Amino acid sequence: MLTTPDLHSNKSLLTRSVWVSLLLLGLAGQLAWAVENQYFNTFMYDKITPDPQAVSWMVAITAVVSTVATIIMGTLSDRTRTRWGRRRPYIFIGYIIWGLLTAAFPLAAKFQPIAVGVFIAILFDSILSFFAASASDGALSAYITDVTTESNRGRVVGALEIMKWVAFLVIYGGAGMIIQAVGYYWFFYIIGGIAAVIGLVCTPMLKENILIDKPKGRFWQKIADTFQLSSLRQNKDFFKLMISLTLFMVGINVFFPYLMIYLQHHVKLSIMNSSLVVGICILVGGIGAAYPIGLLVDRWGRKPVALLSVVLEAIGLTVFSISQTVPMLILGGILWLAPFAAWTIATSTWARDLFPEEKRGQFAGYYVLFNVAFTMIPGPLLGGWLASTFGNPIMLDGKAGFVPPPLLFQVAGLMVLLAIIPILTIKTKKSQ
Repeated sequence: MLTTPDLHSNKSLLTRSVWVSLLLLGLAGQLAWAVENQYFNTFMYDKITPDPQAVSWMVAITAVVSTVATIIMGTLSDRTRTRWGRRRPYIFIGYIIWGLLTAAFPLAAKFQPIAVGVFIAILFDSILSFFAASASDGALSAYITDVTTESNRGRVVGALEIMKWVAFLVIYGGAGMIIQAVGYYWFFYIIGGIAAVIGLVCTPMLKENILIDKPKGRFWQKIADTFQLSSLRQNKDFFKLMISLTLFMVGINVFFPYLMIYLQHHVKLSIMNSSLVVGICILVGGIGAAYPIGLLVDRWGRKPVALLSVVLEAIGLTVFSISQTVPMLILGGILWLAPFAAWTIATSTWARDLFPEEKRGQFAGYYVLFNVAFTMIPGPLLGGWLASTFGNPIMLDGKAGFVPPPLLFQVAGLMVLLAIIPILTIKTKKSQ
């Protein structure tokens, strides 16, 4: 149950209980997102149709839904005035519904013919994405900006990045064993239950200062004002950073939705060995590197870390694309995953520094617009086209499809280098 926080408390909101709640909410959200981003795709491929285009369309449509939800609900949270705070109601409700819909997703496989099953899967994923994005990318992201400063934001984002990679380790490293032991259905039930319970328990532990002033302007006017020329000039560094983010993440999304499919069907690894490769890469390149990178972002600056990570990412993806043995796949995976973590921490922290104080929820939505919608539509569609055009044909359970080739990683490596160009035009403070 949500309780009323202290009115205008002068004490720091980033207390130990808030830290614990943020980390657990981050872990639960990332567990559910990892399942949605990868195993919804794998379930679609294995249980509904092995056509990569079906995965591409599901990723693209849900990316649009997530973005619209984050902008609208993030803006709404900026303007919300309740005795429970601005952000907490959206986090509380969103996490519970998110968990329930994650558990319900595999029911899509019950529908026939195949086209109906694909439609139901995309519908379920779209509804889920609306509530998930509202809770995590809109309200929770804005809340993190509310309770941090430029001096500690990098380490907080770094700590939350650890939760992301812990979640990825569980999903990518352990999901294979869970699925083999209990099947897809119970796997989705377990992950959905974790997200719902943690949202129910941890959201009331977050602390917010209660705002009593009426929000300025009208809802749609606040969104429209952002795109006026004067506002664009005022926030030009933010939008330059967003263009760079888009270029980088388009490259990542060329291959990322097909990662497990590639390992299992091109490299011919078992689901256990695929999980082993990804698990070790995450343990070293994600969990091990995230917090030190966060400290480096605070001390060295956002821009240098971002630039270096782009170059290292391109090298890592190239190495991964030519790797065929388990040891080389692990090495190549670490070489692209650690720079990916560095890029995410640096740009996420940098973007939060640039959020206008009165529009943090709204600008969290624009971050998703450039990070998700503008990238998860062209990226997976390009990856699906490359797989269908240059991949080897396959028959899976009597259904025709294609196996993603190494070309996806090589194209991605070239595309991420484009992200350097906008970053070089941004003038930064020493802290950035």
